[in-house]
Amino acid sequence: MNEAVNLTNCDREPIHIPGSVQPFGFMLAVLSDFTICMASDKVGSFLGSDVADLLQQPLTSAISEAAVETIRGRVDYLSGPDATERLFGVELQAGKPLYDLSIHFSGVYLIVEAEPSVHEPGVNSGELVRLMLERIRKTRGMTELAREAARQLKVLTGFDRVMVYQFHPDGSGEVIAETAEAGLESFLGLRYPASDIPRQARALYQRNWLRIIADVNARSAALMSTATHNAGLLDLSMSVLRSVSPIHIEYLRNMGVAASMSVSILRDGKLWGLFACHHYSPRYISFDKRTASELFRQMFSWIVEGREREGDVAYEARAHQVQERLIEIAASHDHSRRAIVDFLGDYRKMIDCDGVAVWSDNKIALEGDTPTEDEVKDLVAFINRTSPGRIFASAEIAKVYAAGQAFRDRAAGFLAIPISRTPRDCLIFFRREVTRAVNWAGAPDKIYDEGPNGPRLTPRKSFELWQETVAGQSKPWSAADIRIAESLRVTLLEVILQLSDLAARERRGAQERQELMIAELNHRVRNILSLVRALVAQSKDTAMSVEEFASVLGGRIQALARAHDQITNLNWAPVALRTLLESEAGAYLGARAGRVKMGGPDVALDPKAFATLALVVHEMMTNSAKYGALADSTGSVEVVWRLDPSSSLVIEWKESGGPPVQPPSRRGFGTTIIERSVPFDLKGDAEIRFDLLGVQATFVIPPNFVELVPSIAGAAMRLEEQQSSRPRISETALIVEDNLIIAMAAEVILLDLGARHVDTAATVDQALRSIERTRPSFALLDLNLGSESSIKVAQKLKEIGVPFIFATGYGERAPLPVDLASAPVVQKPYTLEVVEHALGKLQQAGAQWSFVL
Repeated sequence: MNEAVNLTNCDREPIHIPGSVQPFGFMLAVLSDFTICMASDKVGSFLGSDVADLLQQPLTSAISEAAVETIRGRVDYLSGPDATERLFGVELQAGKPLYDLSIHFSGVYLIVEAEPSVHEPGVNSGELVRLMLERIRKTRGMTELAREAARQLKVLTGFDRVMVYQFHPDGSGEVIAETAEAGLESFLGLRYPASDIPRQARALYQRNWLRIIADVNARSAALMSTATHNAGLLDLSMSVLRSVSPIHIEYLRNMGVAASMSVSILRDGKLWGLFACHHYSPRYISFDKRTASELFRQMFSWIVEGREREGDVAYEARAHQVQERLIEIAASHDHSRRAIVDFLGDYRKMIDCDGVAVWSDNKIALEGDTPTEDEVKDLVAFINRTSPGRIFASAEIAKVYAAGQAFRDRAAGFLAIPISRTPRDCLIFFRREVTRAVNWAGAPDKIYDEGPNGPRLTPRKSFELWQETVAGQSKPWSAADIRIAESLRVTLLEVILQLSDLAARERRGAQERQELMIAELNHRVRNILSLVRALVAQSKDTAMSVEEFASVLGGRIQALARAHDQITNLNWAPVALRTLLESEAGAYLGARAGRVKMGGPDVALDPKAFATLALVVHEMMTNSAKYGALADSTGSVEVVWRLDPSSSLVIEWKESGGPPVQPPSRRGFGTTIIERSVPFDLKGDAEIRFDLLGVQATFVIPPNFVELVPSIAGAAMRLEEQQSSRPRISETALIVEDNLIIAMAAEVILLDLGARHVDTAATVDQALRSIERTRPSFALLDLNLGSESSIKVAQKLKEIGVPFIFATGYGERAPLPVDLASAPVVQKPYTLEVVEHALGKLQQAGAQWSFVL
């Protein structure tokens, strides 16, 4: 009786042991003594020896001893079951062409695979990958990142079509980005069923990250072995030459594809998607470029993982903040169940949902879009029967809970969190139904035929758009949702099981904090009262009347108050010296504050130094207004400061234009503050001189109280002015350049200058087709393109009014037609500054180009 055919037949196809390899290279399997026990039957076309003559012979009978030693040296680096080593440009036989090798272990066998080295002049794969990465790092959002990555891989490999194919949770895959040659039907947005890539194929993609099929019609080279070994059972999971499943070959032929390459994209070690490359004629990519593609996919995988993780981290951080606040508030509740129910709104802020329900102590609470109370009770009973004590989530409720069909329009998806030890109480998040159209690449079904070999799977032949409307599903629950749910579950269990102890500890902690705050407040109040008492006692000795006493004392206390306000406004951080001077001048002189000139570096003072200096400046300002330069309408004060070699702050006070100065007959409290505050409180220096033409004073503040704060306002303004005047490129730019590395470097420059998209062309025909397809806003033209020049392209651009710049190794001496003689010419190799300068020349010439701001 024949076995029934279903989708699992394809899943059971042993694609890892095909018993053959693709013919663009050869394979040898050797034992631990380096004796050949298996070989591909076309090895003779590469090494000149028939496969029968190589079996049971030492490896040195096929390749040179030097090559064998090179391989031996790399074997030591093979660690782990999936480890491979690659060698490039190895001379297998003296005087013969070079080969690229891949070696790995398969069980007890050392597998040596070789293919002829391909030398591509001027191509540096490492530099290409660096430029490709620079390009994709400038993208924003996943869509733009995937689209640009596909475009860069197409430039590197030359395939007709390159797609980024992302897997969905149900195993199906969707083309989220695509770049293809003109005239090809677009696959962008199409969905492919999970059966198109069977499970064992996905497992191989997760282990072996790059798979090339150079020619779907090429005849495979069978593996031959000695009688004691079975080549048909050799595991080729990590092989670079492994031949292709007949089912997959038929699938590609049905799509019209003649060659393909798949490059795995992983996240957290799991298969996230693929770079799927198609060519409509046979296409072989050198081992060097395939290695570069693999390196690019690894960096791309990290970027994808990083960008997705950024979103998850921000999402989880917000949830964590809500969770911490929930813990703090819950600790004050006397009854644990009431605490759980009271936070429905907070739960909704933690996990993206449309509604939430809590079932606790046989009572239910609902918020948002949810099923009815009775429907939720039945759902809780179902959850406790089928998934007790575990988080349970589904984006299609009717699929796991038949009764959910009745309310799927209100709650198509649910995530349940148990919140008690016994399977009774739970918290449930709901999401509404999201009806959407899915565009399948053909009907997602496969056909089964009965043939001479019995029932077999036949790949579908149609890939035309087939649209399906999907209903009854919500937005899927993400891994981040599940992590937040698990964290919330632990938190709620902790709240319920240990709420009393937590509340008691919190109360004790609050009491201790209150006692500490009271002690600190008492200390500060005592200090303030002592300072005020001293100001009162000293001020009364110099006052001639009650009014004068009130004025002097009030001024000094007000100076301290202003200093305190400025310090506390910055959370007790250092305050700018200029702020202190401007505040005192404005508070005391009002409209006359402009008579106080000041200048010096931007420095800030420690709060202690700031408060001390506030009293000193207040006394200096008061004395000047009463007796000195500010007492006269023509007088002025100049305050300048600098940092001396020891980084101490030196402040110079100079008065001029006021009445003649008479030294005081006695030292009052104000003079004492001026002369002694800085030395006593700050261990600095203070000196005041009563010169006939004006009072002068010098104060030195030690460096431990001083912080240099560079002024950035002027620099920022100059930078803004400079940037605003820079010529910029808008929309699409065109590069015509026959050297790939130079073109990729120029791409980065034009993107830095504002271009949103950059198209590249290596020939005149490609450039003209690109212009016809998309009108650029600017073009950078390599004048000499091998056997042709870009003059025709320049004339076309001039005709349609698109600005351009020539680039050439001949620089300004390059011969140009008369009608193009005014075009700027830059000398290779050019930089961002060189191209920007040339753009500026266009702007200065008065050309009204759309890209020039």
